[in-house]
Amino acid sequence: MTILVTGARGRVSAAVLRDLLERGESVRAAGRKPEEAGLPGGVPAVRLGFSEPGTFEAALDGIRKVFLYAEPAGIGAFLDAARTAGVEHIVLLSSQSAGERHPEQNAIGAFHVAAERALTASGMGWTIVRPGALATNTLQWAPSIRAEGVVLSAFPDTHNSPVHERDIAAVVVQALLDDRHGKATYHVTGPESLSEERMVGLVAQAIDRPVRIKPIGREEELARTAQFTGADIAQALIDYRIAGDGVPAEVHDGVREATGWPAVPFAQWARDHAADFQ
Repeated sequence: MTILVTGARGRVSAAVLRDLLERGESVRAAGRKPEEAGLPGGVPAVRLGFSEPGTFEAALDGIRKVFLYAEPAGIGAFLDAARTAGVEHIVLLSSQSAGERHPEQNAIGAFHVAAERALTASGMGWTIVRPGALATNTLQWAPSIRAEGVVLSAFPDTHNSPVHERDIAAVVVQALLDDRHGKATYHVTGPESLSEERMVGLVAQAIDRPVRIKPIGREEELARTAQFTGADIAQALIDYRIAGDGVPAEVHDGVREATGWPAVPFAQWARDHAADFQ
């Protein structure tokens, strides 16, 4: 059995690939630019774009299980092709936002719930993994930390429960390899709620140098975010940060539920990624 891992350039996908390879599984990586993914030697890579149906056949040939990034545009055609190709089970990387009471009311929730609904209606086996804030999101701080020892933030007291990409990957791999996780939805976070200020402090400890927060206005924060995400997603992210200002974030035990061991604290994630900030 060969497992298709989409989003080849993503850090979660990289962790999924490493875990599967360590277990001796046969894998294939796919993405829009797989040649830029820096894959381990010997891992075959194919081009896959949901808006390019001509890429589906080669990506899905001989595949029985898939790790899939949420991408509602074109997902229907991809799922049809996967079912025709004989795919039996898909593990979807979704978002905690899809589990909110009215997920369609913000761009992030609407994006992910559309992908979830398409998958659960596809007739194939499925597992949904809904992480909260990814610890890797803080890598956006790296350039300013390296240059000035500074993190720009309009919301230093906003709380998250950041989850290590290794923990997300562990949940995904369990769902890919163990049929008992079929039709399960896992809410995955780190083990504690932390303010951005505290997270910055933990990065500073990990790299053994001072890092301070430089306050900026909300409009500047929105404009900076929109450069990378687009206006609708940026506004949704800012709305989440406003809602979490001074409010502890939810903590879920999905990592332990799926794997049997607890989620990794952010302090450990910061130590694992210290070189990225130096």
